[in-house]
Amino acid sequence: SALALLVLAAAVASAVAALALLPQAPVNRLCTAPNNRTGFLCDDRVTCVPASWVCDRVSNCKNGEDEQEQLCGDLPHSLPGYLVFYCSNPRSWVYADQRCNGMNDCGDCSDESWSSAACPPCGQEWWSCVSVHFEFCSCIPRRLCRDGIQHCLGWSDEFLC
Repeated sequence: SALALLVLAAAVASAVAALALLPQAPVNRLCTAPNNRTGFLCDDRVTCVPASWVCDRVSNCKNGEDEQEQLCGDLPHSLPGYLVFYCSNPRSWVYADQRCNGMNDCGDCSDESWSSAACPPCGQEWWSCVSVHFEFCSCIPRRLCRDGIQHCLGWSDEFLC
């Protein structure tokens, strides 16, 4: 009976070891970070860091999982798709939380355009116009209205905004 118990214990240990070798289902790490931004969920399943904080060489998760080699080794290809937005130029990309943030992060405004990025129209904090400055696209922050500097083609930011 002791031999049978040893054989049974060995069989259970073998089964447990085999289960540990089965591929694990990937952890869904998509979350909503502050300001309704696309985020990365840390191992604690509570902390959600903005996408652009992933692979920035600063550990924002307690265990540093936002900076692991597996995630950051071959940017942007090693990142989960929900963290990446590809610009019109296929060699250019930005983090998903930089899409529709009002700034020209791609350099060609593809991260701010309705057709490419599916951005909503300018919000209350923004003025809609054709920008003359490289950093903005079709909306400028209202704080730039009537500041004596042309930000919009046609000067609408100085006379209408």
